[in-house]
Amino acid sequence: MQDMRLRPARRGDGQAVFDVTRLSVQALAKGHYAADQIAGWMGARVPAYYEELIAKGRMIVAERNGTIVGFVDAEPGEVTRLFVLPEVAGSGLGKRLLDIGIDKAREGHAGPIRLESTINAEGFYRRRGFRTVGRGHFSHGLGGDPIEIIHMEL
Repeated sequence: MQDMRLRPARRGDGQAVFDVTRLSVQALAKGHYAADQIAGWMGARVPAYYEELIAKGRMIVAERNGTIVGFVDAEPGEVTRLFVLPEVAGSGLGKRLLDIGIDKAREGHAGPIRLESTINAEGFYRRRGFRTVGRGHFSHGLGGDPIEIIHMEL
């Protein structure tokens, strides 16, 4: 973690954020979702999709040696995205990014903080105080076939 640098995402980071998402899903969701779900996970998403999210000014990326290895995005009341590369999973980076995401989600919001967890990440969020409030399908942005998620609140 000492060699990690956190910064606001900026124009031009879309490809790296796309790659982090894709690689994270391929490695970390394996065994929790069917192979065809993982293969179609990104659906119609392309790096430009992430550039649009970055332009909103809420995304924070983590860099190691100048390479983006994780990111978090949030809006008032919700942590909307948190992904890390498989090689940094378990390093404490996810917790650090989640703390940032929660702080951003609290800006201008007084109620509970929500998120949509992948099945494989439910334990991670539970250990950080989130509780399961239901099940459903991913609702943010473009995607392939519906991806089962767990609705959680803090």
